[in-house]
Amino acid sequence: MTAIEISQPGGPEVLVPAERPTPSPGAREVLIKVHAAGVNGPDVLQRKGLYDPPPGASDIPGLEISGVVVALGAQVSGFALGDEVMALVPGGGYAQYAVADERTTLHLPNGLSRVEAAALPETFMTVWANLFQRGQFKAGESVLIHGGASGIGTTATMLARAFGASTIFTTVKNEEQQAASRSLGAHHPINYTEQDFVAEVMRETQGRGVDVVVDIIGGDYVDRNFQVAAMNGRIVQIGVIKGPATQVNLFPMLVKRLTHIGSTLRSRTADEKKAIIDELETQVWPHVRNGEVKPLIFKTFGLAEAGAAHELMDSGKHIGKIVLLSGS
Repeated sequence: MTAIEISQPGGPEVLVPAERPTPSPGAREVLIKVHAAGVNGPDVLQRKGLYDPPPGASDIPGLEISGVVVALGAQVSGFALGDEVMALVPGGGYAQYAVADERTTLHLPNGLSRVEAAALPETFMTVWANLFQRGQFKAGESVLIHGGASGIGTTATMLARAFGASTIFTTVKNEEQQAASRSLGAHHPINYTEQDFVAEVMRETQGRGVDVVVDIIGGDYVDRNFQVAAMNGRIVQIGVIKGPATQVNLFPMLVKRLTHIGSTLRSRTADEKKAIIDELETQVWPHVRNGEVKPLIFKTFGLAEAGAAHELMDSGKHIGKIVLLSGS
């Protein structure tokens, strides 16, 4: 099969097509003929040599796929040959075939195309696990979502809207992204290149701040998130695009009784991921089926164009998800 290898840590040019053996499914795995694979922030970090795959996982990048089941492990019971599925994988998605644990594989919900399905597992599971499970977001609360035009940001905006957020703030980089974020449900998309998000949020909330902050940025945003959080607020760290925080004033955390938590999805066990999927199927799928929530697809690329897809990802000019098509 054709797969995309990382020839060495570096820029998008290090993503090169290569011939690899088609993998064989383990006892609880299915082999999927990949139709499409989502492009995500962890793929970029892996390309740069900053995020190694978990032990035993494929070194091929790609964490979410859609396609058709073409082989079954001996103990698989929930899927049959020919089933159209989407799956969360710990690696191996940028390829014509990939194996997935049956516990992290889902039948396509009605109303989703294969391309949309490939952009769902990693992003929706990350947002659900962090904003809802760990961040304890509830209807009637306010939320600030950094990276509002990213896959995580667009998904978090749609889900916050669907589950009754009182006020949704996002940070974006230009007027086009502001308009897109507003169309997804953000009440106050903030252009961070021209506006101070702390000042804007505090002005709009009459100095109260927000109940939950979803942050994929890190760096100096950590200190500013403490400033913008409301009393008993929660800051959920799910990315560090700007790197580590070098200066943080912890006093607001003490005074406001803040909770700052973080997590990754990739290293969790299949059973832990299955628990997230079960909640998605009961809580989120009804919103997917009625068309209220679905992945926002910005652009698709052929599998061999993975480097170009990563160039776009690095530019930050996308709105929603970037997807690779394997040609199958």
